Amino acid sequence: MSAKKKQPSERFTEVRNKKASHKYFIDKRFEAGVALVGTEVKSIRAGKAQIAEAFVRLEKGRPVLYNAHIEAYEFGNINNHDPRRSRPLLVHKKEIRELQIALEAKGLTIVPLRLYLKKGLVKVEIALCRGKQLHDKRQDLKLKMDKRDADRALHRRR
Repeated sequence: MSAKKKQPSERFTEVRNKKASHKYFIDKRFEAGVALVGTEVKSIRAGKAQIAEAFVRLEKGRPVLYNAHIEAYEFGNINNHDPRRSRPLLVHKKEIRELQIALEAKGLTIVPLRLYLKKGLVKVEIALCRGKQLHDKRQDLKLKMDKRDADRALHRRR
Protein backbone atom coordinates (compact mmCIF):
# COMPACT_ATOMS: atom_id res chain seq x y z
CA MET A 1 0.00 0.00 0.00
CA SER A 2 1.16 3.49 -0.73
CA ALA A 3 0.31 6.37 1.51
CA LYS A 4 -1.17 9.43 -0.11
CA LYS A 5 0.98 12.52 0.04
CA LYS A 6 -0.64 15.38 1.83
CA GLN A 7 -1.31 18.27 -0.54
CA PRO A 8 -0.33 21.72 0.75
CA SER A 9 -3.21 24.05 1.47
CA GLU A 10 -3.72 26.70 -1.20
CA ARG A 11 -5.52 29.21 1.03
CA PHE A 12 -2.50 31.53 1.29
CA THR A 13 0.32 31.97 -1.16
CA GLU A 14 1.72 35.44 -0.59
CA VAL A 15 0.89 39.12 -0.21
CA ARG A 16 2.63 41.35 -2.75
CA ASN A 17 3.41 45.04 -2.78
CA LYS A 18 2.43 45.81 -6.38
CA LYS A 19 3.16 49.53 -6.04
CA ALA A 20 6.82 48.96 -5.19
CA SER A 21 7.99 48.14 -8.72
CA HIS A 22 6.09 51.15 -10.05
CA LYS A 23 7.43 53.65 -7.49
CA TYR A 24 11.01 52.37 -7.06
CA PHE A 25 14.02 50.90 -8.81
CA ILE A 26 14.72 47.72 -6.85
CA ASP A 27 18.43 47.15 -6.14
CA LYS A 28 19.10 44.38 -3.64
CA ARG A 29 16.68 41.97 -1.95
CA PHE A 30 16.82 40.41 1.51
CA GLU A 31 14.71 37.82 3.31
CA ALA A 32 13.70 38.68 6.86
CA GLY A 33 11.63 37.01 9.53
CA VAL A 34 8.84 38.96 11.23
CA ALA A 35 8.27 38.98 14.99
CA LEU A 36 4.51 38.37 15.27
CA VAL A 37 1.95 37.33 17.86
CA GLY A 38 -0.27 34.28 17.36
CA THR A 39 -3.38 36.07 16.11
CA GLU A 40 -1.32 37.90 13.47
CA VAL A 41 -0.04 34.63 12.06
CA LYS A 42 -3.59 33.28 11.87
CA SER A 43 -4.76 36.40 10.02
CA ILE A 44 -1.87 36.16 7.57
CA ARG A 45 -2.65 32.50 6.90
CA ALA A 46 -6.22 33.60 6.12
CA GLY A 47 -4.81 36.14 3.62
CA LYS A 48 -5.91 39.21 5.60
CA ALA A 49 -2.77 41.33 5.25
CA GLN A 50 -1.70 44.34 3.17
CA ILE A 51 1.78 45.80 2.69
CA ALA A 52 1.11 48.34 -0.08
CA GLU A 53 1.83 51.35 2.15
CA ALA A 54 4.42 49.65 4.36
CA PHE A 55 8.04 50.72 4.81
CA VAL A 56 11.06 49.73 6.91
CA ARG A 57 13.20 51.92 9.17
CA LEU A 58 16.28 51.12 11.18
CA GLU A 59 15.76 51.89 14.88
CA LYS A 60 18.67 51.40 17.25
CA GLY A 61 20.38 49.26 14.63
CA ARG A 62 17.38 46.97 14.05
CA PRO A 63 14.94 47.00 11.11
CA VAL A 64 11.28 47.63 11.99
CA LEU A 65 8.30 47.23 9.63
CA TYR A 66 5.79 50.10 9.76
CA ASN A 67 2.31 50.55 8.26
CA ALA A 68 1.80 46.88 7.40
CA HIS A 69 -1.91 46.21 7.96
CA ILE A 70 -2.72 42.77 9.38
CA GLU A 71 -6.40 42.54 10.22
CA ALA A 72 -7.50 41.53 13.69
CA TYR A 73 -8.16 37.79 13.84
CA GLU A 74 -11.84 37.18 13.31
CA PHE A 75 -12.11 34.47 15.99
CA GLY A 76 -9.80 36.21 18.45
CA ASN A 77 -10.66 37.55 21.89
CA ILE A 78 -9.82 40.72 23.81
CA ASN A 79 -6.12 39.94 23.40
CA ASN A 80 -6.23 40.55 19.64
CA HIS A 81 -3.38 42.55 18.12
CA ASP A 82 -3.37 46.15 16.86
CA PRO A 83 -3.66 45.97 13.04
CA ARG A 84 -1.09 48.72 12.32
CA ARG A 85 1.49 48.16 15.05
CA SER A 86 5.20 48.30 14.22
CA ARG A 87 6.77 44.85 13.84
CA PRO A 88 10.48 44.09 14.36
CA LEU A 89 12.22 42.24 11.54
CA LEU A 90 14.69 39.44 12.15
CA VAL A 91 17.76 39.88 9.96
CA HIS A 92 21.39 38.74 10.26
CA LYS A 93 23.88 41.30 11.64
CA LYS A 94 25.86 41.27 8.40
CA GLU A 95 22.75 42.20 6.44
CA ILE A 96 21.83 44.93 8.96
CA ARG A 97 25.27 46.48 8.50
CA GLU A 98 24.83 46.34 4.73
CA LEU A 99 21.44 48.06 5.04
CA GLN A 100 22.84 50.78 7.33
CA ILE A 101 25.73 51.54 4.98
CA ALA A 102 23.45 51.71 1.95
CA LEU A 103 20.94 53.99 3.68
CA GLU A 104 23.63 56.42 4.87
CA ALA A 105 25.77 56.53 1.74
CA LYS A 106 23.44 56.18 -1.20
CA GLY A 107 20.15 57.69 0.00
CA LEU A 108 18.16 54.53 -0.59
CA THR A 109 15.02 53.34 1.19
CA ILE A 110 13.92 49.91 2.39
CA VAL A 111 10.58 48.66 1.08
CA PRO A 112 8.80 45.33 1.72
CA LEU A 113 8.04 43.54 -1.56
CA ARG A 114 6.14 40.47 -0.42
CA LEU A 115 4.94 38.65 2.69
CA TYR A 116 4.87 34.85 2.54
CA LEU A 117 5.06 31.62 4.50
CA LYS A 118 8.21 29.48 4.39
CA LYS A 119 8.21 26.21 6.30
CA GLY A 120 5.43 27.49 8.54
CA LEU A 121 7.19 30.78 9.35
CA VAL A 122 6.12 34.21 8.13
CA LYS A 123 8.84 35.90 6.07
CA VAL A 124 9.00 39.26 4.38
CA GLU A 125 11.13 40.06 1.35
CA ILE A 126 12.59 43.54 1.73
CA ALA A 127 14.62 45.45 -0.81
CA LEU A 128 16.90 48.45 -1.03
CA CYS A 129 15.13 50.78 -3.44
CA ARG A 130 15.75 54.08 -5.19
CA GLY A 131 12.75 56.31 -5.95
CA LYS A 132 11.68 56.78 -9.57
CA GLN A 133 11.09 60.16 -11.16
CA LEU A 134 7.88 60.85 -13.10
CA HIS A 135 9.58 60.38 -16.49
CA ASP A 136 10.87 56.96 -15.39
CA LYS A 137 7.35 55.89 -14.45
CA ARG A 138 6.02 57.09 -17.81
CA GLN A 139 8.74 55.20 -19.65
CA ASP A 140 7.93 51.98 -17.75
CA LEU A 141 4.23 52.43 -18.54
CA LYS A 142 5.03 52.93 -22.24
CA LEU A 143 7.20 49.78 -22.33
CA LYS A 144 4.42 47.83 -20.62
CA MET A 145 1.84 49.02 -23.17
CA ASP A 146 4.18 48.20 -26.10
CA LYS A 147 4.71 44.68 -24.74
CA ARG A 148 0.98 44.20 -24.32
CA ASP A 149 0.34 45.35 -27.93
CA ALA A 150 3.02 42.99 -29.25
CA ASP A 151 1.55 40.06 -27.29
CA ARG A 152 -1.91 40.84 -28.68
CA ALA A 153 -0.57 40.97 -32.24
CA LEU A 154 1.17 37.61 -31.80
CA HIS A 155 -1.96 36.09 -30.30
CA ARG A 156 -4.08 37.25 -33.27
CA ARG A 157 -1.67 35.66 -35.76
CA ARG A 158 -2.04 32.24 -34.19
